[in-house]
Amino acid sequence: MRRLIALVVATTLMVAVSAPAARAGTATDVALGLASFAVFNQIVKPLLHPKPAHAVPVVTTQPVIYTTPAVYTVPAQVTVVTPLPPPSVPTVVQYPHGRYELRGDGVTTQYQWVWIPNPPPPPPAP
Repeated sequence: MRRLIALVVATTLMVAVSAPAARAGTATDVALGLASFAVFNQIVKPLLHPKPAHAVPVVTTQPVIYTTPAVYTVPAQVTVVTPLPPPSVPTVVQYPHGRYELRGDGVTTQYQWVWIPNPPPPPPAP
């Protein structure tokens, strides 16, 4: 009976300890496997290969040099004002007894036609 129990325990341990067959799945599986192996190495390596006690890192300091920060300014924007081109429609319409003039610029004041009569003729000569 003891041999049977020992055989069952030994078989169970061998099956439990044996690794399953490796299979290469998708790239994600491979990446996860490599990442877990890297983490395992970082955890186990210090335990297997401890640093010697006399290995003390040497710290060297360099003098700190302070400088004034550079000042950057934005150049002033140049605004170019071009005069408006003359209107393509006539601004004065002549009649025998007066004229119409177009006043206003259409932006600050609206356009308006203004009637300007001609001066009366001079009186006849005596």
